[in-house]
Amino acid sequence: MIRIDGSSLSPSDVAAIVGGDYDVHLDDTCREAVEISRRAVEDIVASGRPAYGINTGFGDLVRVAIPDSDLKDLQSNLVRSHACGIGEEMPPGEVLGMMAIRANSLVTGHSGIRWSTIQSLVAMIRAGIAPVVPRIGSLGASGDLAPLSHMALGLMGEGMVNVRNNGIWQKETAENALRTASIEPVVLEAKEGLSLINGTSQMCLWISLAEQRMSGLMAAAEVALALSIEGAHASMTPFHERLHQVRPHPGQMKVASQMRHLLSDSPNMASHEGCEKVQDAYSFRCSPQVLGAIQESLDRVRSTIAIELNSTTDNPLIFTDSGDTEVISGGNFHGEVLGMVSDDLHLAVHEISSISERRIAKLLDPVTTGLTAFLAADPGLNSGLMILQYAAAASVAEIRARIGPATATNIVVSAQQEDHVSMGATASWMLLQSIDNCAAVVAAEMITASEAMSHRSEDVGPNLISHLQMIRDVVPLNPSDSRRDEGIAALVPIILEGRFI
Repeated sequence: MIRIDGSSLSPSDVAAIVGGDYDVHLDDTCREAVEISRRAVEDIVASGRPAYGINTGFGDLVRVAIPDSDLKDLQSNLVRSHACGIGEEMPPGEVLGMMAIRANSLVTGHSGIRWSTIQSLVAMIRAGIAPVVPRIGSLGASGDLAPLSHMALGLMGEGMVNVRNNGIWQKETAENALRTASIEPVVLEAKEGLSLINGTSQMCLWISLAEQRMSGLMAAAEVALALSIEGAHASMTPFHERLHQVRPHPGQMKVASQMRHLLSDSPNMASHEGCEKVQDAYSFRCSPQVLGAIQESLDRVRSTIAIELNSTTDNPLIFTDSGDTEVISGGNFHGEVLGMVSDDLHLAVHEISSISERRIAKLLDPVTTGLTAFLAADPGLNSGLMILQYAAAASVAEIRARIGPATATNIVVSAQQEDHVSMGATASWMLLQSIDNCAAVVAAEMITASEAMSHRSEDVGPNLISHLQMIRDVVPLNPSDSRRDEGIAALVPIILEGRFI
């Protein structure tokens, strides 16, 4: 059961919803705070006191007062006018994850939205009803306005939705889908439209998925490194505990410890203890320092997203705990913190792929390994794994071209009222694409190292053998020239699912 309680939503919960787990429950303990906040909004409307987004226009139209008779139209007009996304549709599962994040922000009791509106939003998730949401439109400030407006349209019974029936998504009108699920379309009241669309839910979704996939990718990168060390007959010395104790960066120490674990008691490593190699190339020797820095980037993302998933991110916010109602305008919708950690992790993804590609090249070079060129059965007649490096290098180039940083782009909007935006949605989406590319590079390294080990007379150690066997179960050894793309494609989902953790 996934609880919507404003305090415990996690990236793994979000990933589960995206993957098809709709056992989402609204925690009734949040209801009182939501209803107190709602009554405060209703009191403001009754008093006629101006408050942004409640009885005024939006953005640069903040100075325009709206009469009480038009407040419902104000909210529905906001949603309809801002539903202006472009590009391909977000996958329906991702839309449901975004809806859960939005609901979790609203139940904190500072948005002034009705409890029944949140109930309807959660009911749509449970019924597998995902509004059609074009991917592009958020600037990462003022919230993810365009995508969340498309989401809110579905809640209002307008536009198109995707409905999951027996595991198959089918498109139909929101009106029909809600009727079938016995969910009443929501008629928005004062402030509700703004509360629904003014938040960081789309970028939160993508960075949550990035954190989950990156965890699997990081573990796979360590396994690939260990197998490459085994295949290349490289040295374990760079992972010596004393070396890292005198430069005790947490990520570096963690990676070195994991490498000592993976390589321990290896007959293959023992077989060349007395070889003439003094120092390996940096892609082997400096891997704890490189992967350690990447580990620390991932840890920063985990800390940031744990806070953001359980925060209130719309504007203005309602506070009643002092005994008086305070309506405070601010910028909790601004995605700078998400954009910056996304850009940071994107650089980390590039570094995983870059150093992995270098080790593939080394494993295919007989000067490094003492094995046949490109690990070919008959070099010349056979090309071996030569093209694996080409594919990996092309993937690295694509990551490099996409890397940004997206947060360095600022485009002024809303008559210069919204004059600094984060592009956090762009940063987190680009990060997700590059994680897929990077997983393909790591998969290519795994295949190369697996083939290299088939040329060795001794086996890997007990802590690595199960990982090697998993790779070979998916991509059997094949010394002949053959297609390698299918093996990469088969390994990528296993990597991103976290099977090497």
